[in-house]
Amino acid sequence: MPWKLRERSNEVMRGAEAGVGRAEEMSEVYYTRFESPVGSLLLAGDRKALRRVSFASSKRREPLQADWKQNRAAFAEVIRQLQAYFRGELKEFDLPLAMEGTEFQLHVWHELRAIPYGETISYAQLAVRVGNPKAVRAVGLANGSNPIPIIVPCHRVIGSNGSLTGFGGGLSMKKKLLELENKQLSLL
Repeated sequence: MPWKLRERSNEVMRGAEAGVGRAEEMSEVYYTRFESPVGSLLLAGDRKALRRVSFASSKRREPLQADWKQNRAAFAEVIRQLQAYFRGELKEFDLPLAMEGTEFQLHVWHELRAIPYGETISYAQLAVRVGNPKAVRAVGLANGSNPIPIIVPCHRVIGSNGSLTGFGGGLSMKKKLLELENKQLSLL
C-alpha cells in the first residue's frame, strides 16, 4: 500500500466488533492550527495519534471543544510532513492515526489510502474497490466524512466524467492539491 499510515490501535480500525463509531476512552485531546497553502487547518489528536484535520473554511469544520488543550509541539511531526507534502517532496505520510467511524466508513477510508499520489479514481471505482459497486452515493458520503483529509487523500476521488466534485475544503483547494500532486503547482 502506498500510504504508510499507522493506526493507533487495531481496535479502532477493525470494525463493529471493536465498537467502532463510539468514542473510545482517550487521553487529553490536543490541538493546534497550521497555516497551510490551502488555508488554515485545525489539527487535533491525543498523545498517541492524529484524530482530525479540519479546514477552517469548511462548513463542517471541527469545533474546538472546551477541554482541548493547545499544544503545537504535539503536532511537530504532522506539520513537518504536511510542509514536505506541500513542497512536493513527500508522497507518503507516515503518521499514527486514530480514525473513528462505521465499519463501512473505515473500509472506504482504508481504500482512499491505496490511491497513489498523483492519481485519481471515480466514486464508482471506489465503490467497486470496497466491494459494493452500487454503493456510489454511500461511498461519496463516507468520503465526505473523512476526518483526516489530505493525509487520507479523499481529494483524489473525482466524478465519473472527470469533474471535481465535493471536498470539505472546497473545490478550489481540491484542484490545488491535485495540481500539486501532478507537478503543475508548487504550494511552498
